[in-house]
Amino acid sequence: MTAERRRLSRRELLQLGGLVAAGYGVSVFLQATAPLGRDMSTNSQAQALLRNPGGPTEGPDDADLRVVIFTDYQCPACRKAAPDLDAAFREDGRVQLAYKDWPIFGALSEQAARVALAAHYQGIYPPIHHALMRERRQLERNVLELVVQQAGGRWDRIERDLKDHAQAIDLTLGRNRADAFSLGIAGTPAFLIGPLLVIGALSQSEFKEAFHQARGLAPS
Repeated sequence: MTAERRRLSRRELLQLGGLVAAGYGVSVFLQATAPLGRDMSTNSQAQALLRNPGGPTEGPDDADLRVVIFTDYQCPACRKAAPDLDAAFREDGRVQLAYKDWPIFGALSEQAARVALAAHYQGIYPPIHHALMRERRQLERNVLELVVQQAGGRWDRIERDLKDHAQAIDLTLGRNRADAFSLGIAGTPAFLIGPLLVIGALSQSEFKEAFHQARGLAPS
């Protein structure tokens, strides 16, 4: 009788182990297939923004997926996500990035955003954006000037465009802020990946999965 109980116990343990393993497998599958963000397919503000984001873009004009990015150059999570997004973007090849500078970390953030937007008039916004995301020094004027020069831009032209296009830059920053609020975004980073709204930093593999999920949500 005791030996039989031991055999039953071992059998039950094996069954329990199988159930645990199966449950773990289901959990991993659900995590892997769960949406990474919120489906905004029926949100009119999101759809309008995807059609006409305004501002600087990077990537092919005939891309089948647009990603609208809300970032701040002093935001630690933005800086963490930037190289992973860039790697996923370059690997994919069919994505267009639309940049929305949203400086919420104070005066240095706003100064950097204005310089980046002024650089757009020289046609060098993307390299300036990437350089500022990599920059670990305080974004003081001398650092910004060096970043512009290293990207092949002219600082004297930046200063002139900051003055000549001040009103347009103000309107862009105001529109970016309004767009973020219209989507219910409270901070950076945030990504409207097609109809999929993702709040917070993602890894390269998560960005790739988000691209895949967004394409599945897009209307045929």
